[in-house]
Amino acid sequence: MTTIGHFELRLESIGGLGAHAAGQVLATAAVLRMGFNGAHFSSYGSEKKGSRVLSFVRLGPADRPIRTSAPVETPDAIVVFHAALLRDPSTIAGLSRDGTFIFNAAPGPSPGLLTALPRTARAIRVDALAIAVAERSRPNAVLLGTLCAAFPFLDSAIVLEALSEEFAGRHPEAVASNERAFRRGAVEFELLANAGQAEGDIPPSRPGPAWGYVTQPVGGIIQTPGNTAWNDLSASRTGWMPVLDREKCVHCGVCDLVCPDFCLVWGDGAGEPFERELMGVDYRYCKGCLRCVESCPTGALAKAAEAPGLADSLRVPLFPGVIP
Repeated sequence: MTTIGHFELRLESIGGLGAHAAGQVLATAAVLRMGFNGAHFSSYGSEKKGSRVLSFVRLGPADRPIRTSAPVETPDAIVVFHAALLRDPSTIAGLSRDGTFIFNAAPGPSPGLLTALPRTARAIRVDALAIAVAERSRPNAVLLGTLCAAFPFLDSAIVLEALSEEFAGRHPEAVASNERAFRRGAVEFELLANAGQAEGDIPPSRPGPAWGYVTQPVGGIIQTPGNTAWNDLSASRTGWMPVLDREKCVHCGVCDLVCPDFCLVWGDGAGEPFERELMGVDYRYCKGCLRCVESCPTGALAKAAEAPGLADSLRVPLFPGVIP
């Protein structure tokens, strides 16, 4: 724990990966079975799945009440459920110089984005998604195991028991798979040396001041116009992506009929027999729903595990010259 006797945790995630459930399980185990004071709540929009989710946990000694329900701005630990979130500077905001940063990513070179971490912070990588897929679980079980291994005061046996009880009533078939995923997460992680290069604490991310009667903009003017072309749905994928084999494609367009995000790129054909041909997928707009794979009559679109850099290497830009 920290020198003041409290431990603050922020879970950074995309809805559907189980961050809210993970925070709930951890807080329940700590308060009801480990004797801590604790609080947990999550922040998300009108629909969790596919959107940004933040889950906050505060723990402290039993004789010290927790008197705040504000979001955790200066966490002792941050757990990132999706590697795409590393591109957002707010993901690491507020991490202390002695903090711990746990993130879900495939093995490989240390991501360059981690240089923004404090030089003295711990950076821990675990391939939570691959483990979850192999064990028929979800990344939250894996990351809970890694978190408990990183902080021994969190009794892993108690947290695992709470995790099993959370699913025993509604999804008893998931209990054994979650246990395997949890145990693998507790041992199959990698401590990255010299990942961070920043000095001192990372400043917290706070919203700007509210508009007042002096500073408010002129009415009827959109100061920050947007366009759906700037959307980036890549963080919504949970380990799988469609891959096109143009040799098998008959350019029938069935995939385009079922795609909810219009991420398929079409171009002029070479003539007979096709006037328009499917050129590929712009993965910036693909959330990995795989409806195109399910509907493809020839198997030209196939389900593939998303490895680091694969989407970038196969991407066909939908708006070349406009969106990088």
